[in-house]
Amino acid sequence: MLQQIAAFDVGDKRVGVAFSDPFGDYAVPSDTYFRTGDFSRDVKALAEIARERGVTSVVVGLPLNEDGSESVQSEKTRRFAAALEREGLSVVMEDERYTTRAARGDLLEMGVSQKRDKRKKQVDSIAAAYILESYLAKIKKGERQ
Repeated sequence: MLQQIAAFDVGDKRVGVAFSDPFGDYAVPSDTYFRTGDFSRDVKALAEIARERGVTSVVVGLPLNEDGSESVQSEKTRRFAAALEREGLSVVMEDERYTTRAARGDLLEMGVSQKRDKRKKQVDSIAAAYILESYLAKIKKGERQ
């Protein structure tokens, strides 16, 4: 593989960021980007974050309802993903159900501060890593390219 892949967990206020190792074996939480309220500015900033790492492929978490149907947030996320593609990035959508819940559980298990604001900053990047791990596992199984 020898190409890093980025993952974004896109929310209304924050975007969690994670990157794969160059071999695509694992995902590492990176940062949390705080949205500015300016859609174009946010898209350009995240595209630049990806490009700075030499990333050309981005996995974006798709928020789905429990039954697999799409929601209002799904549409917002699809719009964000389409804007990233217009910035020249290759974008793949990946089901993100339960990733935030799993990330919160990990932080609590590790004894990370109970302060909600501090946890929220970390949850998003860990959720992005879960999204990327799911995608990488599917590549290894031959379910994705």
